[in-house]
Amino acid sequence: MASQIQLGLPDFSGATRKLVLWNVGAYFALLLATTAGLVGIGPVLAHLGLFPPNVLRGELWQVVTYSFVHPGFRGALWDLLSLWMIGGLLESYHGGRWLNGLYAASVLGTAVAALGLYAAGATGGGAGAVTGCLGGTFGLLVAVGLLHGDLEFLLLFVVRVKAKYLAAIYVLVVLAMLFGEQKFYAFAWLGGAAGGWLWVKFAPRRGLGWSVSESWYGVRNRYYRWKRRRAAAKFQVYMRKQGRTMRFDGHGHLIDEDQYDPNDPTKWN
Repeated sequence: MASQIQLGLPDFSGATRKLVLWNVGAYFALLLATTAGLVGIGPVLAHLGLFPPNVLRGELWQVVTYSFVHPGFRGALWDLLSLWMIGGLLESYHGGRWLNGLYAASVLGTAVAALGLYAAGATGGGAGAVTGCLGGTFGLLVAVGLLHGDLEFLLLFVVRVKAKYLAAIYVLVVLAMLFGEQKFYAFAWLGGAAGGWLWVKFAPRRGLGWSVSESWYGVRNRYYRWKRRRAAAKFQVYMRKQGRTMRFDGHGHLIDEDQYDPNDPTKWN
């Protein structure tokens, strides 16, 4: 696509708006609960954030809920502005269903990477609770770099940089973090990037829900055609016993004898 500069935030609507508002609502709910003393931040991180020991003990909901937990204001503000900007851009090109699938794949990719590193015992003792939607947003950024790489952003409102280079810079920064104390979180975020990459490469263009729906209807229609052919075959046997010959096509439809052509294979089952 032609290069153009993304100057501001896209429209606040559709699936992007729902994702941002869900995160904003979760942030303020957590803020009110901790400020009122109803719950401590520690239990929230342990049971709603992605805390691998608890997930492996059965708290499977954490692979989703962690992305809505934002302990700090600045982190939440950056995450949600990024989600708005990148999500809105992708939704304008590919639609809300596709965006939801991409975001879900990135969030789950983050969780799988974190759990895999912890299970392998390679965290170096630095495994805490993963929180926030940065992993999901990282997957969206990778998608922009892959699909709209020549689109230009104003980095820090000054430097013009193409989307593919911006995505590469983020990936390199996170790769560098693998050699520091934050390697557990860096590896998790790379899992989000991998989830986004896999979605772009292998997911249906109209979204997973549309593909599943079409597959289901295809299976159902094949079953109904089989039933019709089976009923037609039984009816043929019955009419033959009555001394009459009935012919049906490959779909189980009765053939008009005046139009019957024995040399046409599409008219015979």
